Amino acid sequence: MLLLGPSGSGKSTLLAAIAGLLARSGAGEAEGTLRVDGTTGVVFQDPESQLVLARAGDDVAFGPENTGVPASEIWSRVDTALAAVGFPYGRDRSTAALSGGEKQRLAIAGALALQPTILILDEPTANLDPLGAQLVRGALQRVLAGRTCVMVEHRVADALDLIDRVVVIAAGGGVIADGTPERVFGEQGAALAAAGIWVPGPPPLAPPRRGTPSDAIVLEARELAFAYPGAIINALAGVNVTLRSGRTVALVGANGSGKSTLALLIGGLVRPSRGAARDAGGADLARLRARDLILRVGSVFQDPEHQFVTGRVVDELTIGPLRAGRARVEARRLASELLERTGLAALAEANPFTLSGGEKRRLSVATALVTAPSALILDEPTFGQDRLTFGQLLALLADFRDGGGALCVASHDPFLVSALADERLTLVAGRVR
Repeated sequence: MLLLGPSGSGKSTLLAAIAGLLARSGAGEAEGTLRVDGTTGVVFQDPESQLVLARAGDDVAFGPENTGVPASEIWSRVDTALAAVGFPYGRDRSTAALSGGEKQRLAIAGALALQPTILILDEPTANLDPLGAQLVRGALQRVLAGRTCVMVEHRVADALDLIDRVVVIAAGGGVIADGTPERVFGEQGAALAAAGIWVPGPPPLAPPRRGTPSDAIVLEARELAFAYPGAIINALAGVNVTLRSGRTVALVGANGSGKSTLALLIGGLVRPSRGAARDAGGADLARLRARDLILRVGSVFQDPEHQFVTGRVVDELTIGPLRAGRARVEARRLASELLERTGLAALAEANPFTLSGGEKRRLSVATALVTAPSALILDEPTFGQDRLTFGQLLALLADFRDGGGALCVASHDPFLVSALADERLTLVAGRVR
């Protein structure tokens, strides 16, 4: 079953309920009944929240060990699950050394190793490169026989071969469509798309470019190299990147190729082992104080929760301008404007960590934009978005670019890349090819 709905409609909450996790959390209020016949295996939106051990094989074995699977059977299950998702390393691979997409494959392997009768998947291919996503879908095709699967997925067209039934829930609650993919998308496709639901077909179009791109250099990185502690080889080796006013550079490549590491380096958040990222005035970004850096570069991490530092959504958007020296009235005005543009105004008083995955992503983009930096570095900025919020983010980023900002996006989203990219840098094993 494919579960669809606009961002914030409760898709992830429903999946958690089916898994029996809401009743155990002790948070919120619940009513009604939910009955489950069988055992569940769950893969959440954020794979890091599921990885608990230092080595990949041990992590996959953790579930079977805790459910009493005989020791003689555990490692066979582990190896079968790792092979099924196309995990590219052995059991001893450090989980800390994995890219976001690799962690996602490992989380899926952990769920498969439990051999559940009900498999619950919350955007299982969202952070995977095209080959990785294809491998996971192939694995699911093989393992779903005899199992029930409930899946949230925004790559609807790619998932159709796995789907027997589509259920669509509304933002205000209630089911608004239920049936076969052919019937739901055939009879209600246009109406669902207008309501912000992903349906098979082209995504929202990018807004037309305003003005002419400039050749003015905003940020330049030369000979960047970086190695993680204990690593045998560099994650990046000799990479050059130039960001120009009014232009967008897309960082593309397979999971583990170094895109996220490069985004951190050119954003001045990690100091390279060789080379430097400098602004137009020649300042080394990695050596700047935080209050100076945020006026030059805004960064959006792959995991939005890593950049939340307050207990209210509105405070996340005022803290940057305040620390950069803006008056409180001006900071509140900027925050209110971005809350409206990202569809988060009704959540201004909410705790950022209680938002849905898509809402967290939009908030993280807004926090990077609110200080009006010269360059914006974004890692998978469209993760978890519905059709409407995808279009809103696209328009927001296009406005930043057309206003003279320099954009850099690391993404597996072909729609985003084709809509915004003026230049593509393809990374292969830490080098530009």
